[in-house]
Amino acid sequence: MDINLQEEEEMLEEVPVDEKFRQMVSFCKSSGKIDLNLYLEYDVKRGLRDSKGQGVLTGLTEISDVIGKKPVEGENVPTPGELYYQGYNVEDLVEGCAGRKFCFEETTYLLLFGELPTKEQLDDFIELIGHYRKLPDKFVRDVIMKAPSKDMMNCLQRSVLTLYSYDKNPDDISVENVLRQSLQLIAKFPLISAYGYQAYRHYNLGKSLVIRYPKPELSTAENLLRCLRPDGTYTELEAKVLDVALVLHAEHGGGNNSTFTTHVVSSTGTDTYSTVAASLGSLKGPRHGGANRKVIAMFDDLKQHISDWTDEDALRSYLNDILEKKAFDHAGLIYGMGHAVYTESDPREVVLKKYAKALSEEKGLTEEFELYNRVEEISKGLIEEKRHIFKSICANVDFYSGFVYRMLDLPDELFTPLFAISRISGWCAHRIEELVNEGKIIRPAYKYVGHHNPYKKLDERTIK
Repeated sequence: MDINLQEEEEMLEEVPVDEKFRQMVSFCKSSGKIDLNLYLEYDVKRGLRDSKGQGVLTGLTEISDVIGKKPVEGENVPTPGELYYQGYNVEDLVEGCAGRKFCFEETTYLLLFGELPTKEQLDDFIELIGHYRKLPDKFVRDVIMKAPSKDMMNCLQRSVLTLYSYDKNPDDISVENVLRQSLQLIAKFPLISAYGYQAYRHYNLGKSLVIRYPKPELSTAENLLRCLRPDGTYTELEAKVLDVALVLHAEHGGGNNSTFTTHVVSSTGTDTYSTVAASLGSLKGPRHGGANRKVIAMFDDLKQHISDWTDEDALRSYLNDILEKKAFDHAGLIYGMGHAVYTESDPREVVLKKYAKALSEEKGLTEEFELYNRVEEISKGLIEEKRHIFKSICANVDFYSGFVYRMLDLPDELFTPLFAISRISGWCAHRIEELVNEGKIIRPAYKYVGHHNPYKKLDERTIK
């Protein structure tokens, strides 16, 4: 029996919340609450971090090195942040790519294979990525256009899981097969994201539907801009800045939430599509990949309250209100400030800030760039003062990435998918590393702190 769209929507309407459901919610909240003192009693490393905020060592990797401190006379001392991909400083990678447009592709090659490619190897790799970029026949119509999602991360997850059905050998976890699947997903992510947004834009915003095919001779950044923009045009600087942003987000150690998810799920022996879908679910969270959207929203709110962006007293007052939970989302956080590893500086932010400045000059947005710069500087001292923190606070890469994407006229809905388009290179490298080393299934311990109860028959039970 066919069901029309209106009937389907009615079937999916949220069930009305009645008193019985509210009671269930109350039970759920009360039964799951654990005494915080127990975490101290049993020395539980909440968030897999120790009392000093340092990550608990759960694995080894050669893929990347994230450095925020260095040993000096037996003590770890904060240092300007450094990030290495397969032993190469990311700042050197960006600088070494000056004048070339395939930096992200070169970075992906490095992450997957452990060495920088020769010109011939890079050319072959780019050709292979171009070959794999094509989506299966009718995939756009049957998967992306059908029941389009308002959330592009959901679109990516759904598409990745559906690609399992198009793979003739989806469950083979040999390195050869996983590498093939990895390259295909790396190549297809930009198209899925771009087409997913076009479908959302058409069906939810009533805009014209534009589906433009990629060109194999163009870089990932160029194809993204080409497929997203109505006229398909972009400047050389725009493509370069987006390429650099992709390089900076491609990898960040095995301990970040989504990459750790990759290791955890890969350790079970499951397929590549299920693993990547799980990593996407992790990245979707606002505490991880969605942070740059919070920065943008914070600045949008700031602009509504402060007209003179050069008034440092007004800026300080507003930021102070944020920290005191009186402004913006009342969470007490200045988004984009602070990092779990970096204290002196985030090397990704240092690089991206330079490109943000250059792009702001091309776009005539230098005043807005200066606003970001002022907020960054004021926030550092204010957070240290208000939180009584005796260490440096630095801006992280999310502080400027949303601003960069806005200047590139990229929609807010794609900010987190852009992170995924980049980070899948790192995920795939870590998945292969997990499989090559044949590690044990990852299973940390949880201690039971509830109570054992005698069983009662149904007619003997009462509400507590």
